[in-house]
Amino acid sequence: MAGAALLLITLVASAAASRDTPPRKIAVVGAGIGGSAAAHFLQQLFGPRVQIDVYEKGTVGGRLATITVNKQQYESGGASFNSFSLHMQDFVKLLGLKQRREIAGKSAIFGGEHLILEETDWYLLNLFRIWWHYGISFLRLQMWVEEVMEKFMRIYKYQAHGYAFSGVEELLYSVGEYTFINMTQRSVAECLLEVGVTQRFIDEVITALLRASYGQPATMAAFAGAMSLAGIQGNLWSVEGGNKLVCSGLLKLTKANVIHARVTSVALHNTEGRALYQVFYEKEDKMHSDFYDIVVIATPLYAGSNSNITFEGFQPPFEEFVGSFQSTVTSLVHGYLNSSYFGFPDPKLFPFASILSTDAPNLFFRALDNMCPVNISATFRRKQPQEAAIWRVLSPQPLERPQLKSLFRSYYSVQTAQWQAYPQYGSRMATPLFALHDQLFYLNALEWVASSVEISSVAAKNVALLAYNRWYQDLDKIDQKDLIHKIKTEL
Repeated sequence: MAGAALLLITLVASAAASRDTPPRKIAVVGAGIGGSAAAHFLQQLFGPRVQIDVYEKGTVGGRLATITVNKQQYESGGASFNSFSLHMQDFVKLLGLKQRREIAGKSAIFGGEHLILEETDWYLLNLFRIWWHYGISFLRLQMWVEEVMEKFMRIYKYQAHGYAFSGVEELLYSVGEYTFINMTQRSVAECLLEVGVTQRFIDEVITALLRASYGQPATMAAFAGAMSLAGIQGNLWSVEGGNKLVCSGLLKLTKANVIHARVTSVALHNTEGRALYQVFYEKEDKMHSDFYDIVVIATPLYAGSNSNITFEGFQPPFEEFVGSFQSTVTSLVHGYLNSSYFGFPDPKLFPFASILSTDAPNLFFRALDNMCPVNISATFRRKQPQEAAIWRVLSPQPLERPQLKSLFRSYYSVQTAQWQAYPQYGSRMATPLFALHDQLFYLNALEWVASSVEISSVAAKNVALLAYNRWYQDLDKIDQKDLIHKIKTEL
């Protein structure tokens, strides 16, 4: 106890030092992509001398994870990224990783009794089929998504110039003004109907796309939906060797001290000039604690979450984080697909590598994919439907034996990963704060309006810049409005 008291006295003296002095120690709670990216950005800003401790009770990578089947690894969490994922592209280059080549495969949408829409090998024929079924709804969807993403991409320019935001609402307003804020209060269906997309297209295509990505219908909030639907633009890609390599690579590059422990609470100690935070954690059934100048929470905080982090000594006390998460089960099945279930009695004639599903009441799965391993050799080919392959099934609940027998003629193994994957996006979403206290930050705040690996990376960069600007009292770089005009003036 005497040693801890002496350490506290030393840290208090350090905290009261000149504002030109960089922080001595930073804690990041969570080693998923958000926490790993935050550690990287914080070290970039504050320099290599700052000590960064990253607490992780599970496996580094969080919701970026793999499952091994027959000595090959397959993605069981976040599987792919789109062309808008600029931070992820930068991480891959920085770490000397490679984008994994994609093996082409056709998709279809299943309505519970038959296939509603089937992709072919001919691009023009695909466009004609969509036009024949849905008119120009697809074009109007593309225009809507492009407009949203063009505005959202402003955040990269703002971050490159060092600007940060203390709350989600401030960030959304900076890139999309009230349009984006309103999109957190309205549904995808409502916004798309307004721009001329038909109800049929929403029910059959939009719903299938959203179920595959978020496991939620078109009644979900429009902003989260638009971020998800951005995947229809451009090519999808993933990381050779597994997406989780980005997390471990960033932590290694940062020389972060990874502490495998469960953080239980964060306590505030008032000091002269600066706040000081005591992080309590459980490791090997023993309680420990350490003191930090800056703390970043990079794990979900909500009533009933696995985090269960409490905050002590803060006045007024923090309000309880309201919300719930969507449970998603990833099942990797090594077996023979029952193509008859989809209307193809002869498996050799089944041409699809991916099946999306509508919101039909009798459907127990959301999507089905013929998976490729995270390492693909030059001679690799995707297994044919009549061969035993690795299929990924996304479902709201673990698959029961009769359900597996519906989808597969026979199978060798089933391995599952159950995720609290992303918030449940009602059509009226809260916009929480990144800044919980002077130097205590909640990175996952942005997840409450949209969730993806890239969104977490954007939040990580914002929190790092917010911590840096607050530490050095550069308030002109925080919550500034009309940044497009300001940045043009600076140039």
